[in-house]
Amino acid sequence: MDQPPWLAAAWAEFGVREISGKDDAPEILRYFREAGDTSVETEATPWCAAFLGAMLRRAGYVGTGSLLARSYLDWGDPLDAARLGAVVVLSRGDDPNAGHVGFLLSDTNGKLYLLGGNQGDAVTVAGFDKARLLGLRWPKENIEPENTGDDTIFLKALAHVLDMEGGYSNDPYDPGGPTNRGITLDAYAAFKSEAVDDVSRARLIAELKRIPDATVTAIYRQCYFDPASCPVFTAPLALMHFDAAVNHGVGAAIRMLQGVVDVTADGEIGPDTLAAIGAKSLSDLLDDYAEMRRTRYRALPHFWRFGRGWLKRVDATLALARTWAAADATNRGLLEPRQIAKGESKMGNATDTQSTDNDDSKWWVRSKTVWGTLITAAATVIPAIGPALGIALPADIIQTFGDQAITAVQALAGLFGTVLAIYGRLKADTPLALHKS
Repeated sequence: MDQPPWLAAAWAEFGVREISGKDDAPEILRYFREAGDTSVETEATPWCAAFLGAMLRRAGYVGTGSLLARSYLDWGDPLDAARLGAVVVLSRGDDPNAGHVGFLLSDTNGKLYLLGGNQGDAVTVAGFDKARLLGLRWPKENIEPENTGDDTIFLKALAHVLDMEGGYSNDPYDPGGPTNRGITLDAYAAFKSEAVDDVSRARLIAELKRIPDATVTAIYRQCYFDPASCPVFTAPLALMHFDAAVNHGVGAAIRMLQGVVDVTADGEIGPDTLAAIGAKSLSDLLDDYAEMRRTRYRALPHFWRFGRGWLKRVDATLALARTWAAADATNRGLLEPRQIAKGESKMGNATDTQSTDNDDSKWWVRSKTVWGTLITAAATVIPAIGPALGIALPADIIQTFGDQAITAVQALAGLFGTVLAIYGRLKADTPLALHKS
């Protein structure tokens, strides 16, 4: 029987326990935050409901948000029979408000075996007398896992990233070390708020090798997609940027994107960066971003070993991004380019509309068409009027290379300028501006 995603997420936390003394286990404090309570500052607070709520959250479901185990008696739908992964609510002593909650593994010989938190001060499996059972619950069947508006983009992009990453590897030439599904050992440990040392290394590697889908999704969402500001981008740019964040690091990806749109590379997606992204065509964004990534890869010391795969990855990501753009007729990088960049609403007056139109223009210096025309003109005109203006090639150069060679160079320059102008015209999709905005 396939285990539900929240149970898979819980197994990934198996072994987390309280720290004796004054310190608190950071993983346990994280459970409180994920479950919806940011006020708890110590693991001394009972945390079985916090653990359960956090695991539900990682699987995309919403718990009760309460730290009371009995709050789950009114959550989801009741079950009449035991079911793997069911939420089990137990009594605790004679206190009508006290209880315990965990995930059901089995119902055997009058015992309920639960995987849960705060069981012997740890995330572990424990057996409880079935006489303590208050209720079995399951997420409402007619309610889908919690989604945000950009989940569709994220999940589509994640599928591509996972396809690129593959399974477990530990290449001695890979500075990332042990890696599974694109998640390095250090990244996995950081997500669990643990340090990789001689004591924890073997255990963490074993966990990484069997990392559940729910944890993989949570790591990519919380550590890459959201921090890289992918939710503000349309699907094609979000895909390219997300893939870059995973493979280069979030900060490096943001700085590369800022380099593509020619703004200060400070590693922060702010108003200036958003405005520049909104002003550039999606086609140019994707092409320039892909080339920026290729350039960065070629400068890495391990390019000789991984370079071919890296470049194939960029090509595959670019091809998919272009396919998405064509399918949705998307030609911008931002979901709402000017509204996001300037904080405007979708409703605007005539003045706002005029300002928006100006934002779509491109400085003429960046136009391939203009430069191609100038080069062609220069190759044609300078030889004719150059002597009158005092511009002439020295006699020794003409003697060395001959008139025909000089003429050939002029012809090639004219041809290059013409081709550049035609290419620029075909690629152009924004009007020109005389001044840089």
